[in-house]
Amino acid sequence: MQIQQNVSLKPYNTFGIDMSAAYFAEITEENQLAAISNDASLPAEKHIMGSGSNILLTGKVHGLTLRNKLKGIIKEKEDIDHVWVKVASGEIWHDFVIYAIANKWAGIENLALIPGTVGAAPMQNIGAYGVEVKDVIDSVTAWHWEAKTFFPYHNNECAFGYRDSIFKNQLKDKVFITSVTFKLNKTPKFNTSYGAIEEELKKMGVKEPSLHSIADAVIAIRSSKLPDPRVIGNAGSFFKNPTIPVKQYDALKLSYPNIPSYPAGHNMIKVPAGWLIEQCGWKGFRAGDAGVHEKQALVLVNYGQADGGAIWELSNNILKTVKEKFNIELEREVQMW
Repeated sequence: MQIQQNVSLKPYNTFGIDMSAAYFAEITEENQLAAISNDASLPAEKHIMGSGSNILLTGKVHGLTLRNKLKGIIKEKEDIDHVWVKVASGEIWHDFVIYAIANKWAGIENLALIPGTVGAAPMQNIGAYGVEVKDVIDSVTAWHWEAKTFFPYHNNECAFGYRDSIFKNQLKDKVFITSVTFKLNKTPKFNTSYGAIEEELKKMGVKEPSLHSIADAVIAIRSSKLPDPRVIGNAGSFFKNPTIPVKQYDALKLSYPNIPSYPAGHNMIKVPAGWLIEQCGWKGFRAGDAGVHEKQALVLVNYGQADGGAIWELSNNILKTVKEKFNIELEREVQMW
């Protein structure tokens, strides 16, 4: 393992922001984590980077930045209905989805093409089209920097919430997720009712859904709405979809009859953040090289030379106008470094 200094992180974040890490190393073996914990000469402050698809760099990153390159997929056990699969945290999430489908393991096909690594999946509790990853996670294993040992965190210990988990809060910067064990289904239970999946399947001429066809439909939908970070710098959805009381939603519907919504339980309604942002006139906005994508208002983009500060300021202005117009406070999904 090589510790480097003053390394540009531009190749490692999907916004393409050119900021440097004071110290930088790539983790390819789990035993390297113990070596780092025991090296008193290294900074105590640590930052974990997977594929850099959910971060916005706004300044030099101090401390030690660790790029997760842990690899490996192991089928641990199975029974009549399920299979337990342990996946190293540095594996690319979409690659694992395709691997699972190839092995006829169901449960994550709706999460195809979500950017990032497997280690980021439980941290963010990634979700799309009616499915959240918490529903298929059995446990998460992580190295604890201070205790200098590995800890297993079972599903009920992960404090999963909407795009949230214990790893984003109490354990933030305190652990390094090394693997995630998934409990996947041998018999598919297709979820096609959310979003435009059924419509896309009809376009594809699919009469009997399969793991492959659902993933293909999700990929087609995401590709049509979301920009490729290899072409335009972005981190996917920048904001979470807000959840508001039914009473507040009913009041808004009087002024905005076409406001879309999804039931969120407990007398709450989820409203698409992209719709709110678009109603405030931000869709397609551009100031210099910082902007809002022309096809999806939920996505902030770097057209080339924008810095993190400009994109962060744009997000602040969006938060302010949505609050003023709808009295709804949006929350960022992307993490600022």
